[in-house]
Amino acid sequence: MMGLARFGLKKVENLKFWKLFGSGTGEGFTPIPNFSVYGLLCVWDNEKDARNAQLNAGLFKKYLSRASHTSTIFMKPVSSRGSWSGSQPFIPKKEKSKEFVAVLTRATVRWSKLKSFWREAPSISNRIGTDKNVMFKIGLGEVPIRQQLTFSIWKNLTHMQKFAHQSGSHKDAILKVRDGDWFSEELYARFNVIEVKGDFSEFNQRKQEKN
Repeated sequence: MMGLARFGLKKVENLKFWKLFGSGTGEGFTPIPNFSVYGLLCVWDNEKDARNAQLNAGLFKKYLSRASHTSTIFMKPVSSRGSWSGSQPFIPKKEKSKEFVAVLTRATVRWSKLKSFWREAPSISNRIGTDKNVMFKIGLGEVPIRQQLTFSIWKNLTHMQKFAHQSGSHKDAILKVRDGDWFSEELYARFNVIEVKGDFSEFNQRKQEKN
């Protein structure tokens, strides 16, 4: 489903950009692979095309039928900077950040900086894992060890920014990355979460309580 899915993805109607991911053990923020959890990122021009493909494309039906647990997260980009495989896959919409905010960061680590990068990862993982304002988080890898992605959902933009910018392991790591030029390519994107379908029930429960 990982190796052969790329052929099926090329046939999905109106699909503009896609990436397949493996994950690490634990919460995903380790170089040791977890062979039971995988991720798939897909980009369409609009929500209608995304939902139509998710319901009707044969590849997605196959994923849903074979997986023991699934979560499908529909999102709209509100900001994005950097590049991914030489392109900018997300076209931000002109709308304010809403209650549930998702953040995606991905980078290609320079070969000479791999040791430094993975030395910092455990402290960041521990800190984000204890933050009560994180509703979901996972570490994924496009290419093992070197091309890494983090994805998280927060209660709101304020909580996310507080984690990102206050002093501590995360801010210290960002400064080291900038000063040491660790990445050959990177991208940071923020999204409004529209809906979560599947096993991630906490999001939908909190949204219902809010309404």
